This record gives sequence, C-alpha cells and structure tokens, in this order.
Amino acid sequence: MTTAARTPSPADIKRWRRYLADERAEASVYRDLAGRRQGEERDILLALAEAEGRHEQHWVDLLGDQAGRPLRGDLRTRMLGWLARRFGSVFVLALAQRAEARSPYAGDRDATAQMAADEQVHEEVVRALAARGRQRLSGTFRAAVFGANDGLVSNLALVLGVSASGVPSHVVLLTGISGLLAGALSMGAGEYVSVRSQRELLEASAPNPATGSALPHLDVDANELTLVYRARGMSPEEAAEHARQVLSGLQAVTSPIPIAEVSAQDGEDGEDEHEAIGTGWNAAISSFCFFASGALIPILPFVFGLTGTAAIVVSAFLVGLVLLGTGAIVGLLSGASPLKRAIRQLLIGYGAAAATYLLGLLFGATVG
Repeated sequence: MTTAARTPSPADIKRWRRYLADERAEASVYRDLAGRRQGEERDILLALAEAEGRHEQHWVDLLGDQAGRPLRGDLRTRMLGWLARRFGSVFVLALAQRAEARSPYAGDRDATAQMAADEQVHEEVVRALAARGRQRLSGTFRAAVFGANDGLVSNLALVLGVSASGVPSHVVLLTGISGLLAGALSMGAGEYVSVRSQRELLEASAPNPATGSALPHLDVDANELTLVYRARGMSPEEAAEHARQVLSGLQAVTSPIPIAEVSAQDGEDGEDEHEAIGTGWNAAISSFCFFASGALIPILPFVFGLTGTAAIVVSAFLVGLVLLGTGAIVGLLSGASPLKRAIRQLLIGYGAAAATYLLGLLFGATVG
C-alpha cells in the first residue's frame, strides 16, 4: 500500500472519511437486515456486516487522529438502512446488490486488493440472498406487473383512441369503464382457466398412490419398476439400482412404499409444483384486481370532470408516472438499472397509446 510512503492530502482525508462513513452505514444495513432474518440467512448477513467492519477499520487506521466526527453515509446507503429497518424485503437486498456493484475500491490506490475482492464477492453473496426472495416473489410479481401494465396501456390506448375520434367526454368515460370491466374480467377468466388447466396437467402426470400396493407382487427378476424410473429420465443402470433399493426396502417394512413417495426421491414433488402455481380462484381475483387498478388510472381525469385535451394530457401524465414506477421496481428487483427499465416501460406504453391515438384521429377525420 502506497499511503505509508506519502503524506495524505486534504482530498485524501476527505475521501477516506467518506469511505469510512459508507462502510459504517453498510454494516448497519446488514445488521438491520439480519435482525429480521433467522437461521442461515441471518448468519450470512452478520458475516457481511463483520466484513464491512474490517473495511471500516482500514480507513480508521489510515485516518488516525484525522478521522474527526463521524460523517453520515451517502444518500443511497442511508435510504437502504431506512428500508432495512422497516421492511427487510427483497427490495432492500436488490438495492444492496447494486450498492456492492458500485464499489470504487478496485480503482482506488488506498484500498487494498483484498477489500476490492471482498466487495466483488459481497455482490454475489447478496445476489444469492436476493435470488431466494425473487423466486418466492416471481409468480405474484409477474402477475402484478403484467396485469397492472396491461390495464394501464390498454385502457389508455382505448381512451385516447376514442377521445381522438371527437366523441363527447361522457362517451370516453363510459368506454374507459367498459374497457376496465371487460379487460379485468377477461384477465381474471383467462388466469383461472390457465391455472386450472396447468393444475389438471400436473395432476394427470402425478403418480397414482394406489400403484404402490402392487410393488410387493412384482417379479424381482423382471423388475418392471425399472421402467417407471427410466420413463422419468433415469439411465437403465440408475433405474435398475433405484428399483432394487425400493424393492429390497419393502422387506424391512410392514406396508408397501407408496409410489408417490418413491417419485419424490427423484425430484418429482408434485405437491410443491401445485403450491407454486396456486389456485385458480386466487389467480383470477388477483389478476382482476391488478388489471382494474391499472385500467382505472387513465379514466380518473374524466371521472373528475376534465374534458378534451386537458383530460387526455392528465391521463397520459398519470399513466406515465405509474409506468415509470413499475419499470423502476422491475429494474430494482432484477438488479438492473431502475432508470433504464423505467424509460423502457414508458416508451413501450406510450408507443402503443400513440398508435391508437393516431388511428382515432384518422377515424375521426374520415367520419367527419
């Protein structure tokens, strides 16, 4: 480290104090998150806090008497701490992942190579912790984003297209309400049928528990059970060995092993798949609500009495805000740039609405 051979400048002191404040704040974030976790996740988060404490000590040693009064961490880190204390959710872990990715230590001559390596590894540790929450959240989150954005964009496009054709405002409002109800009902019905169909397909693929009663009567030499495991993807050798173990196990118990339990050993856990999919009614109700909440936004100006261009501008502005928000959330959860995802969401939504608005103008001019 080169700092021992030179006198630190005021800029060095200022930078080191900033690093010290950020390390203290990050350690606090991890401790706050650990306080809301149990078991392995808690231990991992506490270990991350301990590592940040080692980094903190490095800057304390460099600063010596010039450490001064403790500074506050940067705005991002302080916001992380606030969120961690109140929510402790996957959103905070996703933000922490991005914070670790922005570490300046790799290009700073006063930070050790070990500290830079630590920060890179910390990013992967937090990514893995966040992945657990992302997996638990992915189904519901997908339905929420898809339903809300579908309602936002489709009803905005419908409202703008009808309004551009020159019809009275009350007709635009009725059209928007009709679009909300029709779309929400369609989404709910579609999700119900989709989930029910998927559950029925899984049920058709699940092993028949009654088949287990046939196992004690199988010909051990012919061993038809190997065909079951081969059909599930095992090699002939693996299938034969697994079937031999199952049949030999029958001699040690008084009742036959249900074939459904045997299948679980191969990773075919049908019950978990059913739970992950959810029920048809839950999917239908959530999709209805998500779509309706999104589709309500474009018609709010008309509900409160705005008309003409003012209503269109306010409607588009409100939808734009929500599109930016949902895009930013998607970016945060995916570990990508919230700004880029927000702009992408906005451009897609506005593009669809603009196309419909132009068609409405063309239709209105043709009718006129």
